[in-house]
Formats: sequence, C-alpha cells, structure tokens
Amino acid sequence: MNKLAKSFLIILLIFFGLSLIFSAINNFAVTPEEVSFSEAIQILKRQTPEKIVVYPTSFEIYLDEENVFKAERESNVSFSETLRNFGFSPEEIAGFNIEIKSGNGTAIFFSLILPILLPAILFGFLIFYSLRRANQGAMQIFSFSRSNIKLFSPTKDRITFRDVAGLKEAKEELKEVVEFLKTPKKFYDLGARIPRGVLVMGPPGSGKTLLARAVAGEAGVPFFHISGSEFVEMFVGVGASRVRDTFATAKKAAPSILFIDEIDAIGRIRGAGLGGGHDEREQTLNQILVEMDGFDRDTKTIVIAATNRPDVLDPALLRPGRFDRRVVLDLPSIDDREEILKIHARGKVLAPTTDLREIAERTPGFSGADLANLVNEAAILAARRNKKSIEQQELLDSIEKVILGPERKSRVLTKKEKEITAYHEAGHALVTALLPSAVSVRKISIITRGRAAGYTMRMPSEEKYMKTRSEFLDDLCVLLGGYVAEEIKFKDISTGAANDLTEATDIARSLVTKYGMSKKIGPISFGEAEELIFLGREIVSEKEYSEKTAAKIDSEISDIIKKCYQRAKKLLQKNIDKLEKITQELMKKETLEKEEFEKLIKK
Repeated sequence: MNKLAKSFLIILLIFFGLSLIFSAINNFAVTPEEVSFSEAIQILKRQTPEKIVVYPTSFEIYLDEENVFKAERESNVSFSETLRNFGFSPEEIAGFNIEIKSGNGTAIFFSLILPILLPAILFGFLIFYSLRRANQGAMQIFSFSRSNIKLFSPTKDRITFRDVAGLKEAKEELKEVVEFLKTPKKFYDLGARIPRGVLVMGPPGSGKTLLARAVAGEAGVPFFHISGSEFVEMFVGVGASRVRDTFATAKKAAPSILFIDEIDAIGRIRGAGLGGGHDEREQTLNQILVEMDGFDRDTKTIVIAATNRPDVLDPALLRPGRFDRRVVLDLPSIDDREEILKIHARGKVLAPTTDLREIAERTPGFSGADLANLVNEAAILAARRNKKSIEQQELLDSIEKVILGPERKSRVLTKKEKEITAYHEAGHALVTALLPSAVSVRKISIITRGRAAGYTMRMPSEEKYMKTRSEFLDDLCVLLGGYVAEEIKFKDISTGAANDLTEATDIARSLVTKYGMSKKIGPISFGEAEELIFLGREIVSEKEYSEKTAAKIDSEISDIIKKCYQRAKKLLQKNIDKLEKITQELMKKETLEKEEFEKLIKK
C-alpha cells in the first residue's frame, strides 16, 4: 500500500507540474483578437501601432501589450503594396515598425504541437514507469534465492584479539586459524589439512561474534556475516539456494571467513520435527553439509559458526571434515571481567576514584555484553545527573539497574507493605550470614526496582565452577528465609515470596532428578526420553519413568524443601533479636551496605 500511494503521489505531482506549464504558456502568449482585413486597415488609419508583425498569410497589429489584432492578407502581394493600394503614403508606411516573419513558429508550437506532444510525453513516461516497476518485480523474483550476506572490511573498524578480553584458551585455539589464513603454504607442505569449520559455543553475550571478527581482523581477510534464520523461507528450496550463493560469495573472496550466527536455527537434528525429509529447514541443512564436503584441499575459506545450543545440533554437522573444531566460551572470571570493563571504558570519561576491580567483584555471572551495557548505563546515568565524569556510584547503581531494572519511585509502598518487605529481606540476609556457605551479603534494600519490592545482593567470595549438595541446601534455606521471617513476625504470609518459592522448587527438583543428590532415590538422573524439537521441549515430551517413581520424586522434593524450611526457621528464631535490629535499621535507611550489615551482625 505504501508503494501504491507513492506512485499515485508521483503521478499527481506530474499533472500538477504540467498544469503550471500550461498556465505559464497561456499567461505568456497573449491571444490576438481576430478582425477582418478592412477593420485592420481602419485601426491603422486611426492609430499608429507599436509594431506590425507580418506572416505569409496574416499579420498582427500591436497597439500595446494588451491590444493585439490579427487579420488575414493576400499571400501573393507584398504587405507594403497592399497598404499603398489602401491609400497609405510611402511616408506613412515608412513610419510603421514592420517585422517580417516567415512563419509564427513559437505560436504554432505552443498552440498546436505542444498540446499534442505533452500528453504523449506524459503517457510515455507512465508506460515506462510501469514497465520499470514490472521489471523490478521480475528481478526480485530472480534474486529471491540470493543470500543477504553482509561483508565487513578487514581494514574498516578492525577488531583484533587485543579487543577481546579474557578467553585465553579460545584465542589460542583460533590462532592457528589465523596462521593458516596468513601462511597456508607451510601447512600444505607438510600435508596438513586445516579444519574447514569451527564451532564456537557459549552462553549469550559471551563474545562469539566478537571473537570471530577478531580472527578476521588478525588475519586481515574479509569477514562475511549471515544469520542462520536468514536461510530459511516458506518456499522449499530457497534456503538451499541461498546456502549455495553464500558459499560461492565467500569462496570468491578467499582467503576469507564465513560466519554463520545462531546456526541452531537450521542445524537442529533432522527427523525430529514435522514435515520429514521435505521440511525446508532440513533441505537447507543438507545443502550446508554438501557445501562443506565440497571444500577443496586448497580452499582458503573457513566457516565459523556460533550457537548457545550445541546439544540440539545434528551429528552430521559435527563430524570430522565439517565443524570438527569446537571452541567453548565461558562466562568471564573476575580478572576477565575487570579487563572487559577496561575495554568498554575506552572513550568514557571515568573519575580518578573509580575502582573497576570492585565492579568486577560485584558482577559474578555477567557476560561481556552485560558489562558493556553496565558501563553504558553508568555513562547515561552520569549525564542525567549533570556530572562531568562517571563516578563509582554511577557504576554501582548501574549494576542494580542491569540486574533488577530501574528504581520505581512512583510505586510507593504503604507502611505495612514496607515493614513486610523489610522483614522479608532481613530474613534473607540474616540466614545468609548464619550459614557456613562462602557467600556474603553485599547490599540490602527495600527500594522498589523492576518487579521486586526489595532485594538482597549476595556475592560469592571466590569464583566457583562446581557446587556441592550442602551448598545447594544452604541456597534453599536462604530462599526460604524471607518466607519464614514473615511467618515468624506477622503469623501470616504475603505474595512477596512467590518468586523465592518457584526458584527453591526448581533447585530441589534438580537435586533429585538431575544431580542425583537425593539420599532416598539415589544417584539416578531422570531425563526425558523423547521430545519433538520442532514443537519445543515442553509441549510434547515423554517421561522415561513410571508414575510411582514420579510420586517418589515429588515426595522427596517436598521433604527437602520442608527440611530447609525448618532449618531456616530455627536459625531465625534463635537470632530474632538480630532480625529485629536489621529490620529497624532497614526501615530507617532503606538501604544497608555490606559494612553496615556486618556491624549489626557483630553487635
């Protein structure tokens, strides 16, 4: 509809322009008044004209700019002779300003040819415009199978390994790819075959695309980027055709890197969905497999694919000769987070007092993209506060904004709701401090952020990659601490604990069914035998255990949560005076930092 409206508007503008032209022509050319020859002679006898324009068969008398008369004359007799025949003396004839013209070309053109020519030009233009649009439509049909591949120049906005903090092992793994692209001869001389495909696996925001661009930047080769979802269309065969076009484009620019982002969009296990072998996604995957097999030994194009779901990829995609080199990216450690913050702080005006190490300590579990967002939010916050530089407070406030959302000052809690929230968060914090797990309370607040009425920030004292059963049970006690504190103080429960209960149930279920940490059921993992990936994991699935076992699992989950509930309740009842102190201080200040909280606990 937008294209049709645009075409209609163009036609209206053309007609409007033609109307202006005709109006200008009519205003410019004064139409002479038709008179008889005798009347014209009488006019000449009464008044001397400004000029007389003589044509082969007619003449025009210009008395002034507005009074113009036209009359026919004899074509085989000169105009001067005609005037003498009608009694004009040679002196009178000599006094007339007579112009002789062979023909009234301009007038004839404007009066006769132009009204015919302009409509012809207009219709010709409309026909040409219609044919051009039709030709464009036809070209779009032929270009429908072309891929929407994007090229990043190796010199413009160049990214190297220095721009990627952390990921030391991943960069070491990819350095041989860079070396192959730079000096392939020494590999060929030894008969070595460089991997054709590299699969980069990692959680969202961990730097998969950035690392692939850094490989191209280090090698100084073109970087072609395309998303897996761009191959698949509703028409069967289009995706396969786009795959062929993509690989052909990358090979022409060799040495080069072809980066396929989110390859799980087309690389899922075949035969798991609806449509069988005629499914468009499977046809596209088949073509990728064929193209990667078709790489010659001397081909200098390397395919790098990224995914955060390697478990759903087809085995044929991962076999040797295709994506046989796999690079795993983890979330950054505390040292890596500090380096990432330094990279993203480039170009930002940081105050001399800022401590990026403290920010790195407070952001466990943050990805590189989260840290980039954090620094950007801090810059925005400093600008809104009319500061000339980004101070430590802006960085700390941005952590909470990224995790929980902005402060909701318009959401004002009643005095009762504020008291319930204070006891709830004090319960979380106190249980955390009383448990042996190495997790410390960084901050407690009853200021509303996002969907949370209050929050307790818990930060581990060191980076951990494994978790024990006792640590899981401590986490359950902490999650139930707010629920228990409300029950002890008010003899009632609010809806504020809903999210805590959901998270606690999920942890308890994982203990029983996934990690084998249940003493009653034992070291058994209860997975799901069959699932339709096309429809999703939760819609169609089949359990591989009986209903009797399912009842045992539910009973064990309930027992674990009840035991943790009783443990948290005993801890809070034994330290009820500390709970009251924390709550009263929280009601007064609304926010307690780590040092203030630890001082209250020591008292």
